[in-house]
Amino acid sequence: MTDKPATPDAIQQDEAALTATTPRRRPKPDIDTVGGRKLSPATLMMGHGYDPMLSEGSLKPPIFATSTFVFPNAAAGKRHFEGVTGKRPGGAEGLVYSRFNGPNQEILEDRLGVWEEAEDALAFSSGMSAIATLFLAMVKPGDTIVHSGPLYAATETLIARILGKFGVHWLDFPAGATREEIDAVLSKAASGNVALIYLESPANPTNVLVDVEAVAASRDAIFTGENKPPIAIDNTFLGPLWAKPLEQGADLVVYSLTKYAGGHSDLVAGGVLGSRAHINTIRLMRNTIGTICDPNTAWMLLRSLETLELRMSRAGENAVKVCEYLRTHPKVESVGYLGFLPEG
Repeated sequence: MTDKPATPDAIQQDEAALTATTPRRRPKPDIDTVGGRKLSPATLMMGHGYDPMLSEGSLKPPIFATSTFVFPNAAAGKRHFEGVTGKRPGGAEGLVYSRFNGPNQEILEDRLGVWEEAEDALAFSSGMSAIATLFLAMVKPGDTIVHSGPLYAATETLIARILGKFGVHWLDFPAGATREEIDAVLSKAASGNVALIYLESPANPTNVLVDVEAVAASRDAIFTGENKPPIAIDNTFLGPLWAKPLEQGADLVVYSLTKYAGGHSDLVAGGVLGSRAHINTIRLMRNTIGTICDPNTAWMLLRSLETLELRMSRAGENAVKVCEYLRTHPKVESVGYLGFLPEG
């Protein structure tokens, strides 16, 4: 008798069985409560997402300076590649190649999501690489981006001069716009395919605020179902301590981690966090174009996140003193400090 040819289902089961014999070791479960009390993000920055026993007991994560990761067998390698490239649902079951991810970046992403209780997060080589990857993942020729204005100059250049060359349209409304003004712009844009609503609040460098809740309410009133575009916001100036846009209706939050998160002017990096569904879409684009940050930068950010709350709090205290002085200086016309805004 001759053996019957193996069916695709049987092959897949065999591959799964092979890989299951040597599964990737996962970190120990994270402790996020003690005595029934939830640990603060500042406390979780000390060890969340890292199991020392997977790294010879090292208290702090080593820097994993490698390009490639070893598979337990060929079947595991095949499944890993299929997962990371989106050919198989479920994502990667292990580390494959440092363009996709690595241990340092994974730990960093786990901790980035803690501050705003995001479902998932991604680390990038710069704030602009985060924004560019977001746009490329969400927008195609013929689509429209609705954004607040002004935006960071490089972001405006990316939308108008680069994406515009590929048939992407855009409409904007001023930061500080009322609900009625936002409704008018979104209603006009709705005649086309609005793929993304992009905000920056406070705006760089004017510090003008966008009413995120009004934008979310307007979006929900005008768009329904699959036509509802995600709202992404650059929260670099206020986050993650002083503003939490996910609670206000945003779907994705963008950061230049070079600023407060890095804090020491010795690195350049970016981050995006939000719903797992949107993050997975962006992850596939990042895997393709290679905009992930390097292991050393991720390690330095892990160091910086341990003191983020302390540094931002002190920066806020210092800003009050400096701005109070400048506010009454005869040679200063105005000070764009958010603490001077009237209540409400």
